[in-house]
Amino acid sequence: MDKLIQYRQYVQQLLKKYASYHTSHPPRGEEMEVETIFDTEHDHYQVVYVGWEDDQRIHGCSMHVDLKQGKIWIQHNGTEASLANELVAMGVPQSDIVLGLLSPRQRQLTEFAVC
Repeated sequence: MDKLIQYRQYVQQLLKKYASYHTSHPPRGEEMEVETIFDTEHDHYQVVYVGWEDDQRIHGCSMHVDLKQGKIWIQHNGTEASLANELVAMGVPQSDIVLGLLSPRQRQLTEFAVC
């Protein structure tokens, strides 16, 4: 299977898993929707929370992953989950994962791709 197609499947599978966790375990008193946004044409993938907690509007991205130049770029991870390690467990080489949420200087100190 083409690497890009496989990476799209892995990313979507992971983000669906985290989106479904909130849907199946909603906190008390919240009117919250969890949306997965999969732009397969431009390869942008997100998990977004939209709703209300009491009288406060909640809207934000908890996870954002892009596919660029044959690599998986983790742009934002607002959770405690280690998306990079989960991708490695799925078979993605560390050299194909970029921790875009870190500065280029910090990326050099990790075992993952610099860019």
